[in-house]
Amino acid sequence: MLAKLRFLTAGESHGPALTVILEGIPAGLPLKPEDVNRDLRRRQKGYGRGLRSRKIESDSVRFLSGVRHGRTIGSPIAMLIENRDFENWRLAMSPEPLDELIPEEKLRPFFVPRPGHADLAGAVKFLTKDLRPVLERASARETAARVAAGAVAKKLLSEIGVQIVSHVAAIGYVTANIDASQMPLTEIMERTEASELRCLDPEAEAQMKQLIDEAMSKGETLGGIFEVIADGVPIGLGSHVQWDKKLDGRLAQAVMSIPAVKGVEIGRAFELAQRFGSQVHDPFLAPNPNAPDWRFFPRASNNAGGLEGGITNGERIVVRGAMKPISTLRSPLPSVDLRTLQPARAHVERSDVCAVPAAAVVAEAMVALVIADAVLEKFGGDSMEELKANINRFRELVRSWMAGGEPDAHPEKNQAPNS
Repeated sequence: MLAKLRFLTAGESHGPALTVILEGIPAGLPLKPEDVNRDLRRRQKGYGRGLRSRKIESDSVRFLSGVRHGRTIGSPIAMLIENRDFENWRLAMSPEPLDELIPEEKLRPFFVPRPGHADLAGAVKFLTKDLRPVLERASARETAARVAAGAVAKKLLSEIGVQIVSHVAAIGYVTANIDASQMPLTEIMERTEASELRCLDPEAEAQMKQLIDEAMSKGETLGGIFEVIADGVPIGLGSHVQWDKKLDGRLAQAVMSIPAVKGVEIGRAFELAQRFGSQVHDPFLAPNPNAPDWRFFPRASNNAGGLEGGITNGERIVVRGAMKPISTLRSPLPSVDLRTLQPARAHVERSDVCAVPAAAVVAEAMVALVIADAVLEKFGGDSMEELKANINRFRELVRSWMAGGEPDAHPEKNQAPNS
């Protein structure tokens, strides 16, 4: 399926810069660097992050195309995020041919893959024993470019009343005991931005920090669970007619593509799989054609996470991702040296202890990109004015349909015969 909104990222972890091209944003969207930089800063925060995120990099975006005088112009938006750490890797990551006399160690190769990382699979795929090229692109550093693209998508969605937030639901075995499903999104945003772990439960956060400190002292890493909530999403996005048009499948793929994410659920999928149907499905309440949002057919609950049959139903979209512990351990696991095929300890690279809060911000971006694509797919429009007019027209059509009942499937039968 050809996306209406598409993006490509490029760049290596320690290369000169990350770049992203985002195509399909209508003309006339107000857009400033700060709209993107705000989310880039949020991605770099978090208790348990490494030195690079906390002190070395200070990400900011530079628009190269697609924006003029603070507004999009309808052409592809090109953005650049410089890697400040490149100064320390200029020789190792130089794109230019090198003098053969340069000592190998200055090029920072490594040959012992880390269990859980793309190292070995990438080495076999590209037939390279130096794992540096694999690491450089498989690194989660690439997600900064995704966050930049997602920030633009979030800006577009905010113009039509869609808001997206995230929070950390668990770190390791410590779980937050707060249900965010009905909490106002402004409150979720305020509380998570004030938390080092983007957690809504202060007591759980304190325990999470203790667990991260314990992991750090042991040379370990930790994963966890994050949740993304999108409110104000129009009813009717996505489709049931083909597998690749189902919006829940598109959301799951997008979140699953985030490094270290090994599981995705929509709504409360895994918990609900253990219950009877009457305990799972969301009963309808009285229809409200005058609803200010898209909840024309409100529900008593939202176990489905805002999607049924691959189509949005007007409720909040709720997506959870399970992130495994980061694969770089300071107390490395057994591995093998690809040069000799002899046992060795896995390579150790500068890394985080826990990056679940950052993954939550990346997931916001991915969810925003998928929803924005679905909005443009359904409503179209080369300018923001046209897009908004199309959305308002659909809203009025739904209200008219609700007021008049289902249209006659064969209107020609009720027409007077020609004289």
